[in-house]
Amino acid sequence: MVHLSLGWTIALDVAAWAVIGVTVGYAMHRMPRRRLDHDTWLTRIRPFEDDGGLYVRLGIKRWKDRTPELGGLFAGGVSKRSSGGRPQLARFAAETRRAEYTHWLVMAAGPFFALWNPWYLALVMVAYGVVANLPCLVIQRYNRARITRMAVRLTDRRARPDPEGPPATGT
Repeated sequence: MVHLSLGWTIALDVAAWAVIGVTVGYAMHRMPRRRLDHDTWLTRIRPFEDDGGLYVRLGIKRWKDRTPELGGLFAGGVSKRSSGGRPQLARFAAETRRAEYTHWLVMAAGPFFALWNPWYLALVMVAYGVVANLPCLVIQRYNRARITRMAVRLTDRRARPDPEGPPATGT
């Protein structure tokens, strides 16, 4: 373990979180979209999430728009705030997976801080990683549940036959 003064330790912590966040964000930005076109064990919506209903009950609509959105930070990135629209649902879902993976990876870096922090400050850094990333994870999962519901509705609409039958042709 490295021993630093409290001031230098906190300065190193701030710098490390910034480097981790930017590095993971850039690496995930470079991930090909085809790897994000489907849910995995980590990203699939669970039954207890109630297709996003759990997050509505937790008040997500009151606070979700107050969090930073950095999807468009790197060139070619996609802001999730501007990714709506029917033709873009699949892309939006992929971008929520990209953001979710990013926040899981950044949060998982918390124990790394035990290398130079005293135990109590290492716990604070782990807690910070959770507090800073968990709301973002919740937003991505909520949005993807909504996207999935929209996609199902669109598919159902297309599958239903027109009750008036095919359009009449001229004679």
